[in-house]
Amino acid sequence: MDFELPELDRDATKKEVEAALETYRIFKYVYFEDRESNTTTTYDDIGGGHSNTISDQTGNIAIHNVDEKEKRRRYCERIERSVKRLPKMERFLIEERYMSEEAEYLTDYQVYCFKFQPPISEPTYSKIRWKAFYKLALNLNIAVTVNGS
Repeated sequence: MDFELPELDRDATKKEVEAALETYRIFKYVYFEDRESNTTTTYDDIGGGHSNTISDQTGNIAIHNVDEKEKRRRYCERIERSVKRLPKMERFLIEERYMSEEAEYLTDYQVYCFKFQPPISEPTYSKIRWKAFYKLALNLNIAVTVNGS
């Protein structure tokens, strides 16, 4: 039995993983504003409503509010589970650099010089990050292979 790990397009895979982690931060730290129903009456000059369709505005809004919250919760849980499966150093890097509330304001330099104790070099940081991105991309099914699939 012969099994080979796929060769990934580094730049495209990095963009996909960073986009997934950015979506995670948005879902995790930005408050979801519930939709509310319109309580003002609207009148139709012609009569008969809009092509005689029946709509349950309150029901549709309630469904959207519940579904959207659940979608966000599941997405965050999926990302967190994938990150927890990483080895200790890779997990630490991803959590500090990409999953914290301040992640948008941190640079790679700040992470490898000040967050790691003892500090690590930039090439070591890049290797650890790529290994973490590789595993996350495969885990989250967002990997971009060299042949483009």
